[in-house]
Amino acid sequence: MTGLSFETTRRVYCEPGASAKLGTLMTELGAGRVLLVTDPGVMKLGLPQAALDSLQAAGIATAIYDRTEADPPEKLVHAAVAAAKEHRADGIVGFGGGSSMDIAKLVALMGGDGGQPLAEMYGIGNAKGRRLPLVQVPTTAGTGSEVTGISIITTGESEKKGVVSPLLLPDIALLDADLTLGLPRGVTAATGVDAMVHAIEAYTTKHKKNPISDALAREALRLLSRNIRTVCSEAGAKDRAARSDMLLGAMLAGMAFANAPVAAVHALAYPVGGHFHVPHGLSNALMLPHVLRFNLESATAAAQYAELAGILLPGKSFASASAGAGALLAELESIIDDVKLEKQLRQVGISHNHLPMLAKDAMNQQRLLVNNPREVAYDDALRIYEQAL
Repeated sequence: MTGLSFETTRRVYCEPGASAKLGTLMTELGAGRVLLVTDPGVMKLGLPQAALDSLQAAGIATAIYDRTEADPPEKLVHAAVAAAKEHRADGIVGFGGGSSMDIAKLVALMGGDGGQPLAEMYGIGNAKGRRLPLVQVPTTAGTGSEVTGISIITTGESEKKGVVSPLLLPDIALLDADLTLGLPRGVTAATGVDAMVHAIEAYTTKHKKNPISDALAREALRLLSRNIRTVCSEAGAKDRAARSDMLLGAMLAGMAFANAPVAAVHALAYPVGGHFHVPHGLSNALMLPHVLRFNLESATAAAQYAELAGILLPGKSFASASAGAGALLAELESIIDDVKLEKQLRQVGISHNHLPMLAKDAMNQQRLLVNNPREVAYDDALRIYEQAL
């Protein structure tokens, strides 16, 4: 490494009940009219109530856009921007999973001085303009979107594109474990594995790997791997300390991969989610073991995987980098088993006939594939999908 740059969210609050600080924080940011971006499920569960009460107590006029859905299409971004402009919003809150937070970022930017079309923003560093004050409140421990300058949107029928810009970095992240206590096991498991993928890929990325992201990725993986089985168990689902550690781990992983970008696991997961509406975290879990096994042919990747194995399996020693890398892979597969996630593409409705389409679409994710420790061509992607079937 000859140099580095590192950017992240300016302020973070991590404690149970933190969402009740929202009104005070939005006031500090100078916002008097706020649009809260969320989804119907979050509203049905009543999760934003403490936040909404705090906004009301602070005298902030609040409108709610609650039509976010998984793998959000462009039309939802435009609808949310229209809602922000109709409300004359001068502050935005993303409240929910990664989709709500990703839309909130774009609303904050497009609702500011708003002249740039969304189509011109896709890619790295193409977004321009003045962003409105933005606070993110995650309700899952997974995406890390509350600390990344990245927004992923579905374009056309199934392709996912990213807007990547420091302009999208939120002002504040509020991590409130109380919001995650009622999450279904499947959501907890998939988002938790998603966060682990972020940490692993950030640590092994070919481009922009740096000591700050490395340190964050290692600590993220420690927190996530120590707690994911607990929060996915019936007895531990409402363990506030474990839930807080998961939120913190997911956020640290987000900080890591926002500065040391993810690679082939995500590139191959995106078409699975785009075509078959498989939740993003589960798509990553389905691809993780097979991409890692492919990457073991890279001596550099194998050595880095062996370093991470010591975090998941503390106190164990390995005779070689290959043995350590193999132990990491085995432990990750054990975690996926223990949290009861699907392990095969066929379990989510994918057949052998779909694989060429998936491999072709994965090749469109060059923004991510260039970061993989080992080059991935079409035939490689096809073989990885075959192994995952």
